Amino acid sequence: MKIINLVGARPQFIKAAMLSRALRRQRGVEEIMVHTGQHYDASMSDDILKELEFPVIAHNLGINRLSHGAMTGRMIESLEQVFQQERPDALIVYGDTNSTLAGAVAAVKLGIRIAHVEAGMRCNNLHVPEEANRVVADRLSEWLFTSSDHARQNLIREGYDNLPVQLIHSGDVMLDAFRHFQPIAQERISWPQEMPQGDFVLCTVHREATTEHPGRLREVFEAIERVHQRIPVVLPLHPRTRERIGALGIKTSAVLTEPASYLQMLVLLDRCALVMTDSGGLQKEAFFSKKPCVTLRPETEWIELVEHGYNKVVGTDPQWIVNHVFWMLDNPPEFRHHFYGDGHAADLIAAQLIKPSIHSVRKDQPANLA
Repeated sequence: MKIINLVGARPQFIKAAMLSRALRRQRGVEEIMVHTGQHYDASMSDDILKELEFPVIAHNLGINRLSHGAMTGRMIESLEQVFQQERPDALIVYGDTNSTLAGAVAAVKLGIRIAHVEAGMRCNNLHVPEEANRVVADRLSEWLFTSSDHARQNLIREGYDNLPVQLIHSGDVMLDAFRHFQPIAQERISWPQEMPQGDFVLCTVHREATTEHPGRLREVFEAIERVHQRIPVVLPLHPRTRERIGALGIKTSAVLTEPASYLQMLVLLDRCALVMTDSGGLQKEAFFSKKPCVTLRPETEWIELVEHGYNKVVGTDPQWIVNHVFWMLDNPPEFRHHFYGDGHAADLIAAQLIKPSIHSVRKDQPANLA
């Protein structure tokens, strides 16, 4: 069985690294790794691939630095050529990026079966680009692997249990990665003397919904400054964020670092007291690390973390952010729930993919792939 493993963004490298290991443990599987190039900065792509001991990338499309429409369109065109060349039996896509959407669209038009890892996530706001990507990817996929019961229930509410798909609650491959790489990180990464030696808040800011709106970005950095007056804030700075705050003349006394590698981020998570972020994946990693999280967005797809008090979704209002950060520092939750499986999601997914499928070939498979 030939499977294309499609990545484009940093979180997908982490997920794909774990699933690639699991696929290699299965007999009769040929894996082809394809990278769209969506994350192009070395600190966001090349460095982490080395750190994860990532398999050889067979095709790197190098598509980046474009608008959503232009990027997705070029990816669809290029991926179609790759798929026609490789003739895979299945495609694996992850999460909700432009790479995910492009891969699903290109594959379904060629009759290639699609597996969506991290299916069913919803923030219920289609104005969020990632929400549109994940909704479409779910609808085009044959295998829907959900990382949480909440995600599974989302799909059931949308009627997926009545469609000819395989709805499988796999658990979260990010938890697999966390458990695999956390001890490696502790062994390899030393703590610099110039970093805070006591408690600190770990903060990341990178989403376009924040960085491309000067008012929101100023609000977030006002809040960072006010939090930093009480407890040090460590901010690994995304290249886009560095560029935007420089252009806007935003100053901060927070501890700025270069973008953290995955192993460095695991050490930061282990040592911090709280996480402030507009990231999606870091909200979960904070939970894995048993650290409270304040999310700098108006909504989140990780509803179970909010419902049980592990995550506060606060938007970008400075006073709202500061109030919740200080409250969570003073009243940290007890981490008693297990939402995301047992740390063996990748093995479960790999085993499911090689089982006889409900559709060995899609009915509308075009002749030019045969």
